[in-house]
Amino acid sequence: MLKKRIIACLDVADGRVVKGVRFRDHEDVGDILELAERYSAQGIDELVFYDILASTAQRGVAPDWVAQVARCIDIPFCVAGGIRSLVQAEQVLAAGADKISINTPALEQPELIGSLAERFGSQCVVVGIDSLQDADGQWRVRSHTGNPDTTRERGLRTLDWIGEVQQRGAGEIVLNCMASDGTRDGFDLVQLSAARERCRVPLIASGGAGCAQHFHDVFKHCDVDGALAAGIFHRNLVSIPALKQELAQQGIAIRL
Repeated sequence: MLKKRIIACLDVADGRVVKGVRFRDHEDVGDILELAERYSAQGIDELVFYDILASTAQRGVAPDWVAQVARCIDIPFCVAGGIRSLVQAEQVLAAGADKISINTPALEQPELIGSLAERFGSQCVVVGIDSLQDADGQWRVRSHTGNPDTTRERGLRTLDWIGEVQQRGAGEIVLNCMASDGTRDGFDLVQLSAARERCRVPLIASGGAGCAQHFHDVFKHCDVDGALAAGIFHRNLVSIPALKQELAQQGIAIRL
């Protein structure tokens, strides 16, 4: 049985790690390398770095800080933010990232998913999906979410997009449930369960983690492959070693 993954997310803006609530009001929470080293030492399974301003600013990720991260940790990490071409992806992977994640660029150039998968292998290609429930009850995709003033509605149903990105070669999907982001009220189990039914590749839950029980619930009820959190780890509200021990005691297959 594959073990479930606990993943720490680091939103990066102007060279610092920041955290907001529902993708708004971001506050500085620390240095990229210091946090990466801390999480690695505490036993986190994987890190994800999102350059949240890259797509809005129409630029790619700076490979320099990616290389610095690769030199200071020895666990897998993924990098996202404005990766719009094979060249940009190759630069990030060559700098030491294990995977690259695309979100807004995938919506703007769906064929990019297949090109990346063909060049680097599906195992390197993650598609991030920022999803929000509309008044009619449908979950739909949003783009350019790094800045609330630039966030765009796409008119694309989340579950349809999940199906399409798999067909195009995505090796993993991170579903960011925007209404839950930063709230610490728990993962969106209803939306994640619906996504799980459509998703044949590894599915990572994002948005809403507030305590160990929330991780247990999303693993047990939604059968996700990994659960991602940010604020509770940044602010030491949940201990990663204690979280893993508690999940193991509750029968969740976890890496200790």
